[in-house]
This record gives sequence, C-alpha cells and structure tokens, in this order.
Amino acid sequence: MRKILFLAAVLAAIVSSPARAVVLVDRIVAIVNKEVITYSELYAAVAQAERELRRRNTPAPDRPILERQMLERLIIDKAQMQMARESGIRVDDLQVDKAVERIAASNNMTLAEFRRTLESDGVSFDSWRNDIRQQMVVARLREREVENRVQVSESEVDTFLEQAKARPDNTEYNIAHILIRVPEGASPERIRQARERADLALGELKGGAPFGRVAASYSDAPDALQGGVIGWRGQDRLPELFSETLMKLQPGQVSEPLRSPAGFHILELVDRRGAGVEAPVKQTRVRHILLRTNEAVSENEARRKLMDIRDRIVNGNADFAELARTYSDDGTAARGGELDWVYPGDTVPEFERAYEELKIGEVSQPVRTPFGYHLIQVLERRSSDVSPERKRMQARNALHDRKADEAYQEWLRQLRDQTYVELRLDER
Repeated sequence: MRKILFLAAVLAAIVSSPARAVVLVDRIVAIVNKEVITYSELYAAVAQAERELRRRNTPAPDRPILERQMLERLIIDKAQMQMARESGIRVDDLQVDKAVERIAASNNMTLAEFRRTLESDGVSFDSWRNDIRQQMVVARLREREVENRVQVSESEVDTFLEQAKARPDNTEYNIAHILIRVPEGASPERIRQARERADLALGELKGGAPFGRVAASYSDAPDALQGGVIGWRGQDRLPELFSETLMKLQPGQVSEPLRSPAGFHILELVDRRGAGVEAPVKQTRVRHILLRTNEAVSENEARRKLMDIRDRIVNGNADFAELARTYSDDGTAARGGELDWVYPGDTVPEFERAYEELKIGEVSQPVRTPFGYHLIQVLERRSSDVSPERKRMQARNALHDRKADEAYQEWLRQLRDQTYVELRLDER
C-alpha cells in the first residue's frame, strides 16, 4: 500500500510540477501505547470496509465518518494484539495454514482458486492471511481473558429452567443493533454526549436511512460493518434488556436507545420465528473414521487413504467398525468409531452437514473438518424429547454464552479506557 501511495504521489507531481522533488512520508494517525497506526494502515482498513459494505449492498458512510470508525476499530485491535503478545499468545504458521484451507474449502474452492478470487477483488492474499492470524490470536485472548472466567452456578441454571417453563415457546429473533459505547466511570457530560449520539442515530433511522448504513456510521460494536447484524438468537441467549424490548417490537421496527453498562443500544427486529411448543429433537447414531493431517500425513494422502478404505467398505470387502479400530486417529476407534446418539449442534458444522445428507447405512466421501478427514456412516435416526440432563446442559451453555457476550463487551470497554491513545487523524 505504501508503494501504491508513493507511486500516486509521484504521478501527481509529474503532472502538476515536473521540477519539484516529491517526498512522501506515511504519517501517523494514532499512537496506541507505544505503537503507531499509520495512514496507510487506515487507508487499507477503510478500503476493506468499503468492499464489505458494497458486498452487502449497504451504502457507505461519508469518508471522514468511515475513517473515524475504522480508526477506532484499529485502536481496539492494536490494544488486543498488544495484550496477547504480553500474555504469550501465539498462532503458528501451520495453524494459520489449516484455518485458511478450511475457509477455502467452505467456499468450495481450492486454496489456489480462493487466492485468485481474493486478488481479483483487490485483496492482498498475504494481508488477508495476516488478518486471519490476528483473528485467531484475538479469539484465544477472548477465551483466556473472558470466556474461561465466566461461571454459571447451579442456582442460575435452576432459575433459567423455571423461567423457561413460564415462557414455553421457543421464539427466536433475527436482530441487528447499534452500540454507542460509554467509558467506565464516565462523567455525566460524557454520558450525555453518548446519548445525544444515540439520538442522532435513531433520528436517521426514523428518517428512513438504512439500518446497515447507520450502524456503519455510529456503532462501536465489532459487527458495525456487517450492518450491526447479530442474526438469529433465542430468548435464552439474549440479555433480559434485549428480550423484553424485542417482545414489544414488530419486524422492521427499531427500539428507542436502551441503557446498559456498556453504553446505549438501538435494536432492529428484522424478523421472528418459531413460536410454539417445544418439538421433539432429531437424533442421529453415527460412526466415523478420522485421519488427522500433520507434517507426516498430507491432505492428499489422508484423502487418498480414506477413499481406499471407503472402497473396501462399499464393495463389501471390509467392515467399517474393524477398519475404524485399525486406522482411526479418534478416541472412538476402540468402539468401532461410534459416537453414539448425537444432537444437532453436538459436532462441528462440517461434520453435521455431512451426516445430515447421508441415508441410513450410506458411507460419506472424505469430509474435511478442523480435526482432519473423516469417513462418516449413519446407523440410525430417531426423534425424542430432550432429557432433563440435556436441558440442564443446554441451559448452562445458553447462560454461559449470554454472560460471555456481555462480559466481552465490558472487557473491551475497560481495555479501551486503560489504553493510552493519542489521535492525530486531523493533523495534516
């Protein structure tokens, strides 16, 4: 990017003043603790944001607004990466390579095809790969600093289940939101300014502005450039402040600003679904053979070996369970690869999608997941009510997710408040 800016400056100088020497210095737009953010970094981030907004058919905010939004995003990212480094969190090249391969595979492309697609859209593959590494580091930081510290007590699970009995429907909401963050210990004047900013955003929404554009212009949430979209959430995974408000909204409506410890929120109810009594849950009894890939076993070798194993099973020359005991790298090998009965959501999405498409007794083609390559066979299917133990586990997971989401927003706010930041964007 610096080379591009330098070339642009040189060309401009040739046109306007051939005799004048041109020196381009990539200026600093912010200092975050002891590190800097340069204009070229901001320029690249804004370009990426504009591409994302175009992909979503969302009108982009005015350039100065988008620059300030992206600068704040870069500040938060820089602060998190600094903390991760200080904490010794690292992601090696092999882990990044596997993540990149999974992303390409999820788009039904080879890695080479995926790279060409990115570069044809003006995205540097190396920069994108570095972004993936950063996302993985931040995810590990969040897990360590927030998620692993969230505790759910038995009494909280009991209360959750009692509330569920009083509200027996399983309504889900498709929502988007705008967050105007308020610093911890903010003065009344600072809170008033945040409220005024929330009112401005709400005014634009009531004036007919698209929610995605307003979110990109105002929201301090990580999903601002995705139009503030949270997606489908059940009531059990929403803060009470949100669920109580959403119950009163009709699809397409937006809420008044809501105050939480994190700041002010504006919610849009995109749609709702699923009201009704609890339905029986489909379960699947499945078994698999897993081959893990590593430095000794390449992707191609794992696929080829599994294809050979599959041919032996399909042609009736070998038994699935016996081959699982011989070849599978999974802990289920000793019992013939059986996972027993699984519920939706028990396995990673790639594995679940694969077994959902199989007929009973059918053996899949090799399936790629984060664990390696699998052959999968469905043994039985059934529908049954959720057991009390399963309900408690689901309640615990829902409470953990809800508390983790709230805790992460609060942690981000505290991190931003504790980070030394010197803004220089307006300096020319």
